Amino acid sequence: MTRAVFTVHPTPIGDALVVLTGAGLVSLQLLDAPSAAVLTDVALALGMAPEHDPEAAAGVAAHLDAYFAGRLRSFGIPIDWRLVAPGFARDALQAVCEIPYGEVASYGEVAAAAGSPRAHRAVGSACARTPISIVVPAHRVVRSDGSIGEYGGHPERKRFLLDLEAGIRPARV
Repeated sequence: MTRAVFTVHPTPIGDALVVLTGAGLVSLQLLDAPSAAVLTDVALALGMAPEHDPEAAAGVAAHLDAYFAGRLRSFGIPIDWRLVAPGFARDALQAVCEIPYGEVASYGEVAAAAGSPRAHRAVGSACARTPISIVVPAHRVVRSDGSIGEYGGHPERKRFLLDLEAGIRPARV
């Protein structure tokens, strides 16, 4: 697919903008703003306007539904990393993808796994800026004292995801 496609899919923690390219999932963002505004930003970053195509994004939508129903622990969706700058941010997010379902790691532990043990703040920045939430499980990264942090200004979403993965029936967001 040399084009990009998108859909907006409802989740228990808000609508998610899902954008795919031929290389894989390039953006999965929980919407705080109208989808058109977020889609414009994604289109500018990609250098092409994604076409609305719910059928092409149906596989990711099905994965999200299964995850939120507690039936999916690993996404297995190809990721297109092009919106993440190469270098430490990408290394950190790829290390985040290695955190097992239902477990957490500190920013420092992720920094060490990514090859820069003192770069815990850079891990925080990478997690805060990831264009691919949930599938890149930044919600599994916590502070060294065990507190969960802000999760893009939505700690309630992070708590929901952590509770979901812990087998605790999460409160609706």
